[in-house]
Amino acid sequence: MTLSRRHLLRATAGGVLLAPFVAGCSSVRGGGNAETESSAGAVLRSAVPLPTAFTVPLPIPPVLRPTRTDHDTDYYEITQRIGHAQIVPGLRTEVWGYNGIFPGPTIQSRRGRRTVVRHRNELPTPVVIHLHGGRTPPEHDGYPTDLITPMGGNAHPGHAGSGAQGTRDYRYPLDQPAATLWYHDHRMDFTGPQVYKGLAGFHLLHDDLEEALPLPKGERDVPLMITDRSFAEDGSMSYPAIDPSLTGQPGVTTDFISGVLGDCVLVNGAPWPVMEVTNTRYRFRILNASNARRYRLALDPSPPAGSSFVQIGSDQGLLAQPVGHEQLQIAQAERFDVVIDFSAYSVGDEVTLVNQLGKSGTANVMGFVVVRGGTDDSRIPDKLAEIQPLSRSDAVVERELTFERHGAVMHGVTPWTVNGEPFSPEHITADPAFGTVELWKLRAQNVPHPIHIHLAPFQIQNPGPYAGGWKDTVDLASGDQAEVLLRFDSYRGKYVFHCHNLEHEDMMMANFEIR
Repeated sequence: MTLSRRHLLRATAGGVLLAPFVAGCSSVRGGGNAETESSAGAVLRSAVPLPTAFTVPLPIPPVLRPTRTDHDTDYYEITQRIGHAQIVPGLRTEVWGYNGIFPGPTIQSRRGRRTVVRHRNELPTPVVIHLHGGRTPPEHDGYPTDLITPMGGNAHPGHAGSGAQGTRDYRYPLDQPAATLWYHDHRMDFTGPQVYKGLAGFHLLHDDLEEALPLPKGERDVPLMITDRSFAEDGSMSYPAIDPSLTGQPGVTTDFISGVLGDCVLVNGAPWPVMEVTNTRYRFRILNASNARRYRLALDPSPPAGSSFVQIGSDQGLLAQPVGHEQLQIAQAERFDVVIDFSAYSVGDEVTLVNQLGKSGTANVMGFVVVRGGTDDSRIPDKLAEIQPLSRSDAVVERELTFERHGAVMHGVTPWTVNGEPFSPEHITADPAFGTVELWKLRAQNVPHPIHIHLAPFQIQNPGPYAGGWKDTVDLASGDQAEVLLRFDSYRGKYVFHCHNLEHEDMMMANFEIR
């Protein structure tokens, strides 16, 4: 059985925080390294018949309206609470949602205006909010131990760090280019189950440059949050937590230590939905918000002419020029901003967005039906944005960071680590100087690892077909290495970087402090 962080704290010199450990292969113990459908993890099978694909209309998350505005700031309020949704026919599914819905409401911000979000916690556990992709001061970034405890409740035992009782204001300067950002839970030890229960939403940032481009707008600018879930007999989201209350021992049962893969694909919270489209161009902001599943997306049938997808943006905003793709491989937390031109199809055509890495139900994602003709004054310009390329000569420091299960077996298990070290809030792995560029060599071992670095945008050297532009997450297969150039010019302070497989995250995490 996986040991609790509190028990390991008592057993470990120096108070190093050791999250639920994992193990695999013949040299480690406590559970096997599992890779299923090209993703780290094992499939958790639902206990109920799953919905029929392509029968539910694609829902669009509501846009949150500010509670007030002033000359330079928009203010929002979100209550984290339990809600219910009908995902499996005839059953009600409990969700932990921002305003009780999954996905949470979309926040739309504009560069040059500050956004302040007051979060109120009416859930039974502490929460933390991270604006993924935001260039945010450290006290508002959602450090894993900066908890908001429940209204009227106490801090979760075993956690160190600052806390807020019931509510907390997050202040986002958002002095950065237009991009598809998202917000999600980041609570130490429990990020995986709390995001799985529904704590994720879009935060879209706009600016003058983006809005001046003749890209599809309005109803033809569509966010798509792709997740996978499994369901218990009562319709609840099934998750193999050791403690289902999420108030005691953290971690998952042994079979799912490498990651939890659901057998039902949801888009914007709906199972295998269908979207009616006109034969015009659409912009889709695709986010992989799954805990552990990677996807290779393709259109079936592919268009008779032109690329299936024209990528116009990446994690941190627009690309310099558009790039055509026949498939998109997207790891957890990555975003792809793409245009699909349905004028290549005829009215009445049905098109499926498929997952080439999936099997059976997980081989499908959603459907499109071209229901009518439409007028279209959009186009994809040859030039999208100015991107200053970084070069190796800009780097003042080089660092090597290895993400693997490594180190001495403790209490029968071997930890996921960064450079052989389990996570400690006190240990600083990197100390970049403000205003500098560094070269980080990231290496993945054992199973695939998508690596997310808070605050600092980066450019991947020799990026391959999918990793151009400014990024904040890089997908690494087992044995892969990526060299990334990071620019530390936003804020000083302590931040984290980690694997974004949410069953690995709390252990495979480290600090960097910009001085």
